Amino acid sequence: MPPRLTLLALPCLLAACATDIPTADREPDEAASHEPMLATAGLPHVVVREAFVTASTPADNLDSPASWTAPDGRRWVITTAKKGNALVVFDGDTGKRLRTVGRTGRGLGEFDRPNGIAVVGDVALVVERDNHRVQALSLPDFAPLLAFGDAELRKPYGLWARAKDGGIEVIASDNYMLGADEETVPPLADLGQRYRRYQLSQAGGRWQAALVQTFGETTPAGAIRIAESAWADPANDRLLLSEEDVASGTRLREYRLSDGRYAGRDIGAGLFRAQAEGIALMACADGGGYWIATDQFKDRSLFHVFDRRTLAHLGAFAGAVTANTDGIWLEQRGNARFPQGVFYALHDDQAVAAFDMRDVGKALGLAACAP
Repeated sequence: MPPRLTLLALPCLLAACATDIPTADREPDEAASHEPMLATAGLPHVVVREAFVTASTPADNLDSPASWTAPDGRRWVITTAKKGNALVVFDGDTGKRLRTVGRTGRGLGEFDRPNGIAVVGDVALVVERDNHRVQALSLPDFAPLLAFGDAELRKPYGLWARAKDGGIEVIASDNYMLGADEETVPPLADLGQRYRRYQLSQAGGRWQAALVQTFGETTPAGAIRIAESAWADPANDRLLLSEEDVASGTRLREYRLSDGRYAGRDIGAGLFRAQAEGIALMACADGGGYWIATDQFKDRSLFHVFDRRTLAHLGAFAGAVTANTDGIWLEQRGNARFPQGVFYALHDDQAVAAFDMRDVGKALGLAACAP
């Protein structure tokens, strides 16, 4: 790992160059006129040191992680590489880089600007922004199963997925914009297609996908102007969506998972000062648990923790170096290295940080969670 001073300084250098990022490479969170810093935000938080940070590879432009446990018990962290147009696989216990999967292209097993990722069972689901689709691959061989959504998705970024009805349910965000530079938020009336719900199933040994629902609020209170991260809690019929638009107030919005309608409640309004980003859930067997959501400060990311049931704010933590975080993933199943689970967070587009959930729980006074 590079010296700590270098890691802390790098986000500031990137921030200074943000206006020089080509339009095609820009993300919804890169159009701000200023770069917010946790150091000057005055937000209470505790510091939790990372269990590890992988070696930095800026050329990959990493975005989002998801973990998978192999039959032999080894844990992988599979991460999307936006500029590498590939998936990068790390050892989930040590951070060692294991392999790179895929290449640039439009065929199955190829990628163009992969962004969000999720793992359900032995299937990895990858959103490709510039191929306008979601691709499903089997694990551990990464053999392509199918690609879907290209007929309706315009600029997809994130997704949430779960096992359902013998197959997989997928909700993908679609951050379509207006203007030659694709940075203008559409009128509220045109935001009703921000999310697509699909059902994946198998027939005759082959996977297929069906579009089940298109949804998105168009009211001033419930609309998502800049859409990316999503995560759901089926037990509470809750779908949390990141609103990244700073102008209207970045926060999380609560929708109902069952019908995709705005539930009338926002979470973290006034708490998120940079930009609400990745979302993860620690779901305990007794019905309790914790939500973790990213506030994407450029110098060090802040991770807000909310009660699973009430959505009350329980505190916030930051790493020693982890900054400018896009995607996150919470693996709540314990193993020898991380007995109470592990929280993975992207560090400044170039590395993956891991936090031992024992350390997070101790720092914030959270009760241990049995998954």
